[in-house]
Amino acid sequence: GRPIANTRIYILDRNLEPTPVGVPGQLCIGGASLSRGYLNRPELAAEKFLPDPFANEPGARLYLTGDLARYHDDGNIQFLCRIDNQVKIRGFRVELGEIETMLAAHPSLREAVVVAREDAKGDRKLLGYVVAASNTNEGLTRELRAYLKERLPDYMIPEAFVTVAALPLTPSGKVNRRALSALDQNEGVPAHQYAAPRTPLEEKLAEIWAKVLRRERVGISDNFFELGGHSLLATQLISRVRSAFKVELPLRYLFECPTIEELAASILEFQQKAEAHLPKAITRNTQRDAQELLARIDQLTDEQVESLLKETLAESTRN
Repeated sequence: GRPIANTRIYILDRNLEPTPVGVPGQLCIGGASLSRGYLNRPELAAEKFLPDPFANEPGARLYLTGDLARYHDDGNIQFLCRIDNQVKIRGFRVELGEIETMLAAHPSLREAVVVAREDAKGDRKLLGYVVAASNTNEGLTRELRAYLKERLPDYMIPEAFVTVAALPLTPSGKVNRRALSALDQNEGVPAHQYAAPRTPLEEKLAEIWAKVLRRERVGISDNFFELGGHSLLATQLISRVRSAFKVELPLRYLFECPTIEELAASILEFQQKAEAHLPKAITRNTQRDAQELLARIDQLTDEQVESLLKETLAESTRN
């Protein structure tokens, strides 16, 4: 909709700066129709009613509604959700409505809802429940992750996506988030055939991945990031890989080789290169020659040894 008479509407970011058209922000109200504040609640009034930096009238105030909204190209305002619907993920405050808005704009989706769920250890994870625009969902998870990665920070990208035929609704017509949270998280795992490890190296990697990602099993063709992996978990995984295989594997290897099959091949290549640079073992002939040389040096005087060293140094310089 649009503002009513004698009312100014702003959509502002966290710094109370206007957001561009289409970008979600907090809905703020100014103008002559604004109330004086909350009755008998001065602390809340001071938090929600601020000086209006955009008004020309002295003493004008701005009301922070706590609603998330955005402007359309035609000037209409779309309400998205309550900002109170915020969660803390890995130390960052996340507005679920902002993620949902980004997902809803994807051409392959008809609807999208994001919820936060705590795992067995109390860590919060974001899960995306989506209604696809068509029946062809192959590669949808990878497509959505790549799409969000270009638009949102890492901590705002859901760790899994669940495709549903329709979103469950409450009697009032709103999305029933509790019903969504009751769905099995494993439904968000990419639907391709499980490929078991074939070598001891792949078996050890699969064991490490399962522990880091907290899954019962991980196949060698499963993508680390599609299973919910992010930069913090990637650091943990590489640390365990370094410890298990005694290799100083760079973190970028996981981003370049996000499956067990690919990472195992990289580890083998890394180990082979490291072995190639090791000093060669000393043979018995080399040991015998060294012993003979030491015996001959013992028979020389200090002056003779010094002269021999000077000659050797001069010869190496000429070469």
